[in-house]
Amino acid sequence: MIGTLALGLILALLLGMLAQRIKLSPLVGYLLAGMLAAQPWWGLTEDPHEVMHEFANIGEVLLLFGVGLHFHFKDLLAVRKVAVPGSLICMTLWTGSGALVYHLLVPGSDWVAALLFGMCVCVSSTVVLTRVLEDNRLLHTPSGHTAVGWLVMEDIFTIVLLVLLPAVFILPEGGSKAIFCADDLGSALWGMVWKLALMVFCVAFVGKYVISKVLTFIARNNSNELFTLAVLTIALGVAVLSAEVFNASMVFGAFLSGMVVGQSKFASRAAADALPMRDAFAVLFFVSVGMGFDLMGLVENWPLALGTLAITLLWKPISAYGVIRLLRRPGSLGVVVGTSLSQIGEFSFILAAMVAGERFGLLPQSAVNIITGVAIITITLNVLLFRHVPTLIHKMEERGIGRPKADNSFLPAPSEERDRVIVVGYGPCGEMITRILQEHEIEVIVLEMNIDTVMSLHKQGIPTMHGDARLRTILRLAGADKARAIIVTAVSAPAREIAATARALNPEIEVMAHTTYMRQAQTMRTEGAQTVVAGEAEVALTLSSILLRNLGATEEQVARARRDYREQIESMKLNLDSLKH
Repeated sequence: MIGTLALGLILALLLGMLAQRIKLSPLVGYLLAGMLAAQPWWGLTEDPHEVMHEFANIGEVLLLFGVGLHFHFKDLLAVRKVAVPGSLICMTLWTGSGALVYHLLVPGSDWVAALLFGMCVCVSSTVVLTRVLEDNRLLHTPSGHTAVGWLVMEDIFTIVLLVLLPAVFILPEGGSKAIFCADDLGSALWGMVWKLALMVFCVAFVGKYVISKVLTFIARNNSNELFTLAVLTIALGVAVLSAEVFNASMVFGAFLSGMVVGQSKFASRAAADALPMRDAFAVLFFVSVGMGFDLMGLVENWPLALGTLAITLLWKPISAYGVIRLLRRPGSLGVVVGTSLSQIGEFSFILAAMVAGERFGLLPQSAVNIITGVAIITITLNVLLFRHVPTLIHKMEERGIGRPKADNSFLPAPSEERDRVIVVGYGPCGEMITRILQEHEIEVIVLEMNIDTVMSLHKQGIPTMHGDARLRTILRLAGADKARAIIVTAVSAPAREIAATARALNPEIEVMAHTTYMRQAQTMRTEGAQTVVAGEAEVALTLSSILLRNLGATEEQVARARRDYREQIESMKLNLDSLKH
């Protein structure tokens, strides 16, 4: 067992690093590691897949515990107008499409197996989606919040399925395939509902009055090991309790215990302690999935594999985009959400393994193999495709596709007596700059991509346009050709492209931008932005000034130090300008 575990971890480490190096998701490396570890040439005495399967069960529990820790209904409520109806419509479409493809391409298949296959296909990967959004700096944007809210609905759908299946399917004695218990469906569902209600009540009650006190008592011992052990015990203990006492799935119990701990005052510490364990066992989970993959089985069933791949890579993003546009949301939001969901992952594995295992036997192993193969392909391609999302959005909006018609009726005509400044982005920084400029009677036009923010600013009487500041037509409507300056306040905004477009319309316009790192500021100055404020530089300047005062320096000495520091930054800028020319 130890040899198999060591082999799986070594291969996962090497291939995960390789995948990361070539800008792919490490999950691809873990799945490929499992495929390699399952080969007979290693000379292992045990069945590698059976060994890894035991560790993978712990990985499933900790994976769902981690999801529960970060599960907040407020995140879903914030984007409910798009995420809830959009996800419900699309999951219905995707499940139906998957079921139809399976039924047409698998001779002799029944509709129960087809529907279960479609349900496996419609669920996207939590790990992949959050990683892709984070790597592209979109996780904390309106598009990222919508995608996460959409995924929350998919998670709820999967959890409900995992709980519902044992109640409606029963494996007869001596049988190899579960049957749908339609005759006793009402009583079975009622039994499931009251058991789950009792379980939720018990866990919530225990979580509020017992788990919190236990964690408080352990935290007072100032022992990180004991606190980590307590978190692991809670996750695994509630999972086993849900399976043995309430006849529910272990993953549902883990999810529920994660929610309870996540709402407590120990949420941050529990997450910090649970994440390393979760990540380690999650690696084994993906390695185990890779071990069960048969490449030749995928080749033999290539029509179903191609159909599933088409649904995942084409139909899912296209239908998500169409639904979001029907909900009157910008096309850029549809592209981001649709592309991020064009993959399948860990929840599909869990659901497929459950319905195809010894407990139900509703799906053949060949179908699970196809889901695994398609997951490997889509996870790989999803990372690559997402790199082209900004370019795709830009080209679409240049042609007026997916972009609401620019509404400039609210904008005042440029005044000959007042200076006009365009502020790109209305976060905390943009709001403060707008207020200061308006107080000094400077005309301000805000350019914002979040339509909800635009509508809110309209109600406040602040001149605002909804549009991409990189587009020439948008900047012209905002009056950039007669503006004195354009200020890019959002760090994530493409300041270099905005600067180039603004300078093309008005060579005299002053471009000011905000960035995080000094090296980015130097690059942006060479590419058209006259004034770039780097967060690193300003934080260093402020902290050093405070420290000098605390050490007894006079205001004159502090002012001299600040002046010298800014002269150094200015000399760096002049040197870069000379190199440019």
